[in-house]
Amino acid sequence: MPNHNVFNDNEQPLFVEMTNTFRSPDITAPPELDASESAVLYSANASASATVVLSLISAIISVRINNPAGSGRTVYISRITGSIGGSSLLSAMSGAFTIVRGGTLTSPAALPPVNNNLASAAASSMTVQSSTAAISGGTVLNSYQMAPGSFSQAFTGSIIVPPGSSLSASVTSSSSAVGLVITSALSLTWWES
Repeated sequence: MPNHNVFNDNEQPLFVEMTNTFRSPDITAPPELDASESAVLYSANASASATVVLSLISAIISVRINNPAGSGRTVYISRITGSIGGSSLLSAMSGAFTIVRGGTLTSPAALPPVNNNLASAAASSMTVQSSTAAISGGTVLNSYQMAPGSFSQAFTGSIIVPPGSSLSASVTSSSSAVGLVITSALSLTWWES
């Protein structure tokens, strides 16, 4: 049928109209906005550095978020961001980013979650830890090779961590350029409901 629009106007038999009567005009926003307004959007950040002395060396930063059994909350991963970089000779550097279901950290340190709603004193129910060692065990969900610079991987809640589960992520930068200071950084953002 030529000269007919895919989207019908109100004279056509299939009339499409916004049905959102709560807000007018209709506003679409990612779920993180509502989570932040509700003071349940959190983030945790960590980094590690190393100096290449004689041979190939790596700077590893790992972060683990644990949702305790009986917490009554579910974690929805919003975004994981990070970077690898160095003081010079960035072409002599490579890296990797890995997400692991479960996993264990060696010599973990507590990493306090920060509420992204700066007007709220609400605290996260999750236990977050960081380590400068690789993740051991667990099941790899995603693994990426990295070039020097930053990355941002949006999940918008598509990775779900129910009570009694954990999720780990790590960034590794490697170089053999003697004298180069290399850095790995990692930031995890999530909401709880």
